[in-house]
Amino acid sequence: MTGASSSTRPVSVVNANWEAGPDQGDGVFGFMVVTDDQERHYLAPSPTAATAILAICASGAPLMWDPQARTLIAGGVVGSWFERPAPDATT
Repeated sequence: MTGASSSTRPVSVVNANWEAGPDQGDGVFGFMVVTDDQERHYLAPSPTAATAILAICASGAPLMWDPQARTLIAGGVVGSWFERPAPDATT
């Protein structure tokens, strides 16, 4: 993995959806990644990649999003490099 760009931001919210396709098909998976600055980024991964993204999101690891490289970064897989941002006290 290359270094993260200067645009990399902590992830606040990840929403996932699945749109049914024809019978016997995989359908279409989609994710909306919302960063701490309220920017929304949309992903349409393959079913296999969607499974991996869901596992990363469910792990509880702090997440960062690099919009320039379109890269989701999970921290703390081993050790800790960055911490999960504190929740906004106004929400």
